[in-house]
Amino acid sequence: MIVLSKVTLRRGTKVLLDKTTVTINPGEKVGLVGRNGAGKSTLFALLNGTLHEDGGDFSMPSQWRMGQVAQDMPETEQSATDFVIDGDTPLLAARNEVHDAEASDDGMRMAEAYMALHDAGEHDAEARAQALILGLGFKVSELHNPVNSFSGGWRMRLQLARALMCPSDILLLDEPTNHLDLDALVWLEAWLKRYQGTLVMISHDREFLDAITTVTLHIDNAKLVRYGGNYSKFEDMRAEQMLLQQATMAKQADKIAHLQSFINRFKAKASKAKQAQSRVKALERMEKIAPVLADAEFSFEFQEPQNLPNPMLSLVDVAIGYPPADDAPVSTSPTVIVRGINRSVMAGQRIGILGANGQGKSTLVKTIARDLQAVSGEVTEGKGLNIGYFAQQELDVLRPQDTPLEHMIRLAKEAIANGRSNVPGREQELRNFLGNFNFGGEMVKQAVGTMSGGEKARLVLCMLVWQRPNLLLLDEPTNHLDLNTREALAVALNEFEGTVMLVSHDRAMLRSVCDEFWLVSRGGVGPFDGDLDDYQRYLLDEAKRSREEASALLKAA
Repeated sequence: MIVLSKVTLRRGTKVLLDKTTVTINPGEKVGLVGRNGAGKSTLFALLNGTLHEDGGDFSMPSQWRMGQVAQDMPETEQSATDFVIDGDTPLLAARNEVHDAEASDDGMRMAEAYMALHDAGEHDAEARAQALILGLGFKVSELHNPVNSFSGGWRMRLQLARALMCPSDILLLDEPTNHLDLDALVWLEAWLKRYQGTLVMISHDREFLDAITTVTLHIDNAKLVRYGGNYSKFEDMRAEQMLLQQATMAKQADKIAHLQSFINRFKAKASKAKQAQSRVKALERMEKIAPVLADAEFSFEFQEPQNLPNPMLSLVDVAIGYPPADDAPVSTSPTVIVRGINRSVMAGQRIGILGANGQGKSTLVKTIARDLQAVSGEVTEGKGLNIGYFAQQELDVLRPQDTPLEHMIRLAKEAIANGRSNVPGREQELRNFLGNFNFGGEMVKQAVGTMSGGEKARLVLCMLVWQRPNLLLLDEPTNHLDLNTREALAVALNEFEGTVMLVSHDRAMLRSVCDEFWLVSRGGVGPFDGDLDDYQRYLLDEAKRSREEASALLKAA
């Protein structure tokens, strides 16, 4: 077992753990939670041996083999399959021993080396590696592509596959779902449920934690507090504790009253019924999470849109895809991903966009956001449509050398140039607005490139809210947000008066925000009549079908 007895851990002069004691038993699946900066990654550094305790005693069985995801971006021309196989360190050692034994010309040593190689799983290593790679969303045609040919997010998936490939007694996973979409997440969830060793995991995905973990360790006020149960169980127990502190509830009382007032005024009005129902959802959620949010870094709300065109958007016989490459021959046709789209987006709708990896979810969102032109068909926008778009790569297009204030000033200048002079644009107004998102004091003048992923995501949210959109297009907005900020975003989206279209692998976010779902699948877009549990079963069926097709293709090759 892992034992921390009166352990003190420091980073620089800051004490992150102060004389804390906790035990992790063999085979337990542990979720490690706590506010950003509380010391989760520092505790991981203690577990993996890169950091030592400053006081107290720490022990872990010396014979335990450890698996963890390397954080560096791999730079290699090695094929994806070979790169993942090399994650199996016992197999690698056995291969090296065979090489050395053959060179020694020692028959007995060679016999033992070949036996050890077989025991290490040489006979099925390629199949095991490829099952991991395909499970994490790669195509069969990509199995032998060089690692360097993939984008950063896909290379980090290969690092995850490499960590899973390694036989281990303890597995450390720090935000394993950040670069995954929902189908890969569902596959990983099933894999980790079957994992036999001890698992310690940092994640900001509540449903992922709930499905896998049996113990929750909470870092709170420099102490490790152990709760028996998954994240929701922990949250309930912690909420009960905090409910005893009435002061924490007062922070949410006004907002709850505001929501209830809206519901009372509009629940019987047909034109506002859907929005009133969203407030009911927000209220139910808030009454449960109020104590948690009271402890959060911040909460926020979207401003009321200036107008609500209805319909917001209409797509008639639309085909979407990508134009030919710049260096392609003039006669080259666009690549069509999805065709025959006939859908309307109405004021007040809350639409979750579902679909397995590579089916065209992001392509659809980019087309609606005007980042891509429709290949054919008619896209009609309502008069006064104002789109707020959070792209998966939004953090990449922030200017690293610029400050939050410079980003906001640029936005204000663009708004004035586009005839929207009624938005706040004076420097002090922009500073005040940034302050609502915890960018105060010197932070407004800090280069964005030096900020954490969570801070960058918070800046993008700030910029979105400032633009007062009436249609929010959100493509994986939670990737860098902690649990408390995700809760705040879910509440803000439910209070939002406009329309929401959401792509997310965060099932808790989809459940709490969306009233209906569109499914992008097999070249088309249509309504998905089930709930997220039905969709998860659909994904597992699709994954099974893909594995069977992949197996047939590999055998044929």
